[in-house]
Amino acid sequence: EIGPKDTDKLPGGKEADGIVGDFILRNDAVEAVISSDQPLRRANMSTFYGAGGITPGCLFDLTLRGKNNDQLTIFGPHGQRGDVSHVRITETGKTGTATIQVIVSAASNDGLEKRHEYRIDSIMQGVLITTTYHNQSGQDRKGAIDDYVKPVGRGGKFTNIRWIDAVDPADKCGYAIGWLDGDGGRGSKLIPAPRTETLKPGEKKSYTRYLAVGRSPAEAVGEVLSYSLVAGTGMLTGTITGKDQPAPDATALIKLGEQSMPAYLDEQGKFAVHLPPGNYEVEVTARGRQTFEAMAPIKDNINVTRINANLGPVSGVQFVITNETGNSIPCKAQFIGIDETKTPNLGPQNRAHGCVDQWHSERGEFFVALDPGKYKAIVTRGIEHSHLEQNIEIKAGEIVALEGTLKRLVKTPGWVSTDFHNHSTPSGDNQCGTDDRIINLAAEHIEFAPATEHNRIYDWAPHIKKLGLTNEISTIIGMELTGAGAGSHFNCFPLTPKIFTQDHGAPVHQNDPRLNAITLRDWGGPRTDRWLHIDHPDMIEKFIDRNADRLPDGGYTGLENLIDGLETQNYKTSQILSGVPYLIQKQGGREYVRQNREFIWLQLLNRGHGYHAVAVCDAHSVYGNGVGGWRTYVKSNTDVPAKIDWREISRNAKGGQMILTTGPFLEVSTQDGTIAGGYTRLNGEVELHVRVQCTDWIDVDRVQVLINGRQYPALNFTRTAHKDLFGNGVVKFDQK
Repeated sequence: EIGPKDTDKLPGGKEADGIVGDFILRNDAVEAVISSDQPLRRANMSTFYGAGGITPGCLFDLTLRGKNNDQLTIFGPHGQRGDVSHVRITETGKTGTATIQVIVSAASNDGLEKRHEYRIDSIMQGVLITTTYHNQSGQDRKGAIDDYVKPVGRGGKFTNIRWIDAVDPADKCGYAIGWLDGDGGRGSKLIPAPRTETLKPGEKKSYTRYLAVGRSPAEAVGEVLSYSLVAGTGMLTGTITGKDQPAPDATALIKLGEQSMPAYLDEQGKFAVHLPPGNYEVEVTARGRQTFEAMAPIKDNINVTRINANLGPVSGVQFVITNETGNSIPCKAQFIGIDETKTPNLGPQNRAHGCVDQWHSERGEFFVALDPGKYKAIVTRGIEHSHLEQNIEIKAGEIVALEGTLKRLVKTPGWVSTDFHNHSTPSGDNQCGTDDRIINLAAEHIEFAPATEHNRIYDWAPHIKKLGLTNEISTIIGMELTGAGAGSHFNCFPLTPKIFTQDHGAPVHQNDPRLNAITLRDWGGPRTDRWLHIDHPDMIEKFIDRNADRLPDGGYTGLENLIDGLETQNYKTSQILSGVPYLIQKQGGREYVRQNREFIWLQLLNRGHGYHAVAVCDAHSVYGNGVGGWRTYVKSNTDVPAKIDWREISRNAKGGQMILTTGPFLEVSTQDGTIAGGYTRLNGEVELHVRVQCTDWIDVDRVQVLINGRQYPALNFTRTAHKDLFGNGVVKFDQK
């Protein structure tokens, strides 16, 4: 059991979630964390929302010993959720076996007792999990037997074994689940996974599965086969090189009939997998290299089949991207196929280094492997810098050099680019690595980004430091307080984490948004410099008609005095010029009605409610739903990220000194010097100085002044009707 002085024994990794009070099973091969029976114990919060989301007695982490490479958010045996009667150690390992037992008593579960046992011996490369049901009620009990496993990356079946890949194959981890007959002891027969079961009164049944972990799905499957002593299990090994060096980036796809599974290579370009007898096909691939195919017969348990493959030299693009002073800078590269060449798929959308057709880099020197062909390469760094666009032809085994300078064209002195709402995998509802999110922020030139993981007080600073980006991004510890549905979520910073406790010491979400706001305002002690805004709000419910009876009641009275701002722009395209309060949209082939937050916000301003608008991306991925689409500029005394003072950012944001944009940098001031977000009182005419800048890949064709939320026709300026007012350089519009 983990005590306050034992936290160094907890495994690490992308999904590591152990806290004080949890239990560890460990041998020389693996380490696993079983969640304790503590109040509100649950995996990353958004795994399950609401009060029913607690998951004591479940397997939270499983990784190879010392690898700190956990990819498992949760393994819930038979979908285990809710309160348990106890979690305790029943075997310490002194006799060669260690066991953690979880009991849900019959008295607390309508007459059905559930017992989960997690067991390892000294040589297992996984955990043996046995669930026993005892029907102590007077009625038949029927239910599903399926386990709940998250995350679920690419997966499949090999014989009767289910395998699960890491969401990002570059993490080189895989899991395999094999169901066993009898008591599940070593050598037990593999059986098909059961689906549903009916227990008669007094009946007791047990179900056992072996959950193995490996450096790849194939290695994990091989461990299950080895544990169950499948007759004649042999060994397939491979050594893969590229020209005269190991090729650890390659993947060996092992096929048998219609089934297949990937094996990943170590740093020496090697892999080894246990397999039953059969005539296997092996396809070894690596982007930018030749493909190798071979037959690999496995005959018996004394047979070792070896594959040696040379994939030849790699082809691709070597980037060297700098700023005007010659220093390397973060950036984003995109590749589009030309002529007969297909646009490449560089990897899953939730990682920085290869997401669909993009590559986000924390520095300007980086290499992207590409198959031979013709491509258009586009390099950008957010909306203030110039872009590079170049057609390239890549030949087999050759590396094309692409060098260039991204100039900072848009001048924004006194303003910093921010995004107050983003997520990575600790949030639980996505598997975007935290490092990947930080790289995404840097590549899109976001200069200030608080950590806003769902229901977990978290610090991004260690990730920023590790990536060498302290001069590029400033951050502050914060969180998003989240509940069920899309309603009253709040982002808040700064907060103080209590690491190795549930949610790092975050408060619990309440239904009344005012209670959430008050709680966050005072959490860890009240402070006037704390920022608090409401996320993607239901504007009607919050501020106009709380009970949705179509009779205005003012919403949640007093909420306006507890928040500093609200998200009028959250990921989706702006509708500020649509002129209607509701929009009909389509999703998944179905129509639904959506509030037009921008329209309602403008009407609230007309009623004297000065809610400050915030634009965010609410990113949960890197590609598609990454950062950069929306951003908020906030007034600042410094433009140097490393010197940004979060207190000043909070203070100026509270004062409304913010500019919301998807690309153009808009500055507006009145003749008495009042700027964006300000209030002024003037006699006679108001003179607005409107200035718009755009980098070389963005343009504007309209400038519209709103008066009392309405589009005033006389102040609608377009390139078509007012050609002389618009420019074609960086400054697109500069008029009074």
